[in-house]
Amino acid sequence: MDPNPDSFRAILKHPSAFLPLAMSLTALTTLGIAAIDGILHGAHGIVREPDEGTAAHLWQLLMTVQMPIVAFFAIKWLRRAPRQTLGVLALQAGAWLASCAPVYFLNL
Repeated sequence: MDPNPDSFRAILKHPSAFLPLAMSLTALTTLGIAAIDGILHGAHGIVREPDEGTAAHLWQLLMTVQMPIVAFFAIKWLRRAPRQTLGVLALQAGAWLASCAPVYFLNL
């Protein structure tokens, strides 16, 4: 048990802290699965479809829905424990950027 309820680890256990991380990692996994599926079906990676496809829609939903969760987390925790909250927000931003990077660099 963590003696300080406002420690980094304690704050990270709240759903509004870890859900955006999980959603970003799920979005990144979705891109990876789409790339593997494209390779297995004879393409050279992610196949560009006219209607974008299920993977693109799922990625867009995951990336968009986490923004209000991050805003809620920041509003709730920034005054209570600013240093720990900024650490969690940095993790969330890093996960978000890691999920956006393949889309940007591969021009998806």
